[in-house]
Amino acid sequence: MTAESLITDIIVPLTPSDTGDDALNVMNDFYLRHLPIVSDGKLRAVVSEDDILESDALERVSNYQLPHQPPRVFADDHVYDVMKYLVEYKLTMVPVTDREENYVGLVTGEDLLKFFAETSTFRDPGSIVILEMGRHDYSLAEIARIVESEGSIILSSFLRTFDNTERIEVTVKINNQSIAATLATFERFNYNVKASFNEKQLQDTLRERYDSLMNYLNV
Repeated sequence: MTAESLITDIIVPLTPSDTGDDALNVMNDFYLRHLPIVSDGKLRAVVSEDDILESDALERVSNYQLPHQPPRVFADDHVYDVMKYLVEYKLTMVPVTDREENYVGLVTGEDLLKFFAETSTFRDPGSIVILEMGRHDYSLAEIARIVESEGSIILSSFLRTFDNTERIEVTVKINNQSIAATLATFERFNYNVKASFNEKQLQDTLRERYDSLMNYLNV
């Protein structure tokens, strides 16, 4: 899946002659805090809500002091690259260009989140297991072997690192809601199971919190 497949054509980019006030109106309409500035088909800059509020909203956006190298991804970049830029630059949208730097559209954080939420690994029922270990102990093949030995498979995995430490967290989604045997096998192989839950447990927890809220409101 590439950035091109998530491009929205609803949001028209700003031009250098647009004012900060024009930009704020578009941001309010689409619940964004960033917009691309395009002229002659080229991406020129990205303006943020903070840029406008710290300047004169009646000024043209071309008069703002903005970075000359705006963040952007190429149309054939993977969606993971889009996510990287969203997080790294704290954006609510990422401009997309072709390899000749021609502007082709943008991907919003909302559309990217919707894409991940609708992928099969998120929609399929199963359980989540979070393992903690040292970097040198990490082997996805070994983890998969343990999961498969109990009749399940890994639907997705996520690796989290920590600064100034050799410890890592490995989160795996398994296509089985009954994982007691899998957890026991992990512990037998000296894995530290930091947390685990399945959809039924999550639904029960949400129901308990909902009931508690309703009881509070009825007091």
